[in-house]
Amino acid sequence: MIQREGEHLRVSGQLTMDTIGALFAEAMLPPEGKSWTVDLAQVEAADSAAVSMLLSWLRSAQRHDAKLTFVNVPDNLRSLADLYGVADALPLSQSS
Repeated sequence: MIQREGEHLRVSGQLTMDTIGALFAEAMLPPEGKSWTVDLAQVEAADSAAVSMLLSWLRSAQRHDAKLTFVNVPDNLRSLADLYGVADALPLSQSS
């Protein structure tokens, strides 16, 4: 689930291949501002689909000249980004 609060997005639940379909479409909506923070603290589970969604979200932000930062990234999601060699491409912060 994604909750929008101004330029702050809060993502919760499971970000897996089985659950990400609707979230992925919502994540592709163009950013409305110039600086976005995506809080992942309430993500319960993540797999490679979550990494793909974050990368797509980042590309969408870049196309709209927006800055995007992911905060409170769960360790397992950070590990997956490292495993796939994309952690350096993603603006991952430990906390907000």
